[in-house]
This record gives sequence, C-alpha cells and structure tokens, in this order.
Amino acid sequence: MERLMQSIRIGINDKIYVKDPESSDLGKRIIEQSILMIDEMGFESFTFRKLGEQIKSNESSIYRYFENKHKLLLYLASWYWGWVEYKMVFATTGMTDKTEKLKKALEILTHTVKKDVTFSHINEVLLNKIVINEYSKSYLTKEVDQENKEGYFVIYKRLVNRLHEMIAAVDGSYPYPSSLASTVLEGSLHQYFLKEHFPMLTDCNDSTTPTEYFTDLVFRALNQNSYG
Repeated sequence: MERLMQSIRIGINDKIYVKDPESSDLGKRIIEQSILMIDEMGFESFTFRKLGEQIKSNESSIYRYFENKHKLLLYLASWYWGWVEYKMVFATTGMTDKTEKLKKALEILTHTVKKDVTFSHINEVLLNKIVINEYSKSYLTKEVDQENKEGYFVIYKRLVNRLHEMIAAVDGSYPYPSSLASTVLEGSLHQYFLKEHFPMLTDCNDSTTPTEYFTDLVFRALNQNSYG
C-alpha cells in the first residue's frame, strides 16, 4: 500500500482553487503552513496576511492560489477526505468477506489518524484536527447549495456512498444505508471533538475508541446475524 500511495495524487475540484497549489513549491508551502497555523490559532483568527508573513511572501501571492480562506478550507477538507478515501479503498480492495470489509472500512474511517510520510508537505494528524474542529464551517454557509452544485463536496459524498454500498452489501434489507453512512463520518468527527473538549458527553475515552462505538452502532442497526 505504501508503494502504491507514493504514486497517488489527490484530485481536487479545480473550481475550489485559482491555481493548483500542488503545481509549485510556493503552493505546497501555502498548504503546509496554513495547516500549521489554522491548527494553532483557529480558522477565525487565520488570515492570508498572517500566512504571507509566515511564509515570507506577499499576501497577493496567496490570492493567486485561493480566492479566499473559505476556498482554502474547502481545499483542505477535500484533500483530507480524498486521502481517507484512498486509504479505505486500498485497505478493502480484494476483501471477499462483506462483514470483514465493512469492519475494516469503519476502522479506517474512525480510527485515530497517524502521520503519512507519503505526503511530506501535509501533516495529516494536524489536518485531521482541523477537520474535526472546522469542517462544518465549510458547508454551514448561505452558498452551500450552489457550491454543492459545483461539485465542491463530491469527494465527501463519494466516500459516504462507498460506505453506503458496503452497508447494503452486508444487509440489503436495511432501509437507511445513506443515513447510517453519513452518521458514521459526521459522528466520528463529533465524538473526537467531545472526547477532547466535553468528555462527560461521550463514552469514548482512552479505553473505548470511536471505532469500537461506531462498529457496535452499525452492526446493531444491521442484521444481527452479520455481526460475528
């Protein structure tokens, strides 16, 4: 898998950016430093002016890559979900046992993220924290319907659909596969947020992981005979 990942390029909707940040060293520095800064100060306090100062480049040079910081957040979230999708696909391809395949997918989608050395300019651990804390800000906007039409969320939707198909493969009689799949993805982020900030509101802790919780949740919802 590691060798295969080295040849992977996460494809992002080109409407999200003005110039592909993967096409230049400056673009990669913009992505690398924006992840570090958003993690440190939060999305609200993050500005292109501060980013320009950090990378020792004119603020205007950043606008040559992204129209605004909202588009940058959309890019970071899209990259993250694309990375998760590739990991899930590689981990489950070739698995013939439908139940084990679904369990593996749930593990990939809900486990604690570790650094992936394949992409040297992106800290996936910090990016995961940003997605947990900031992802909802990418779609809780007045423009969400138009942005959805333009395909800004296509990778996330595709990932939900992949999980939907695995759920349906295990129990074709279950009537809510899309709702359950989207609950797993959104709920996983929420459980990690609660675990970090409101531990009294979750049963996930150092001994009980979100993966254990969501695996139990999914298979209790499905045909009980499928959970072995």
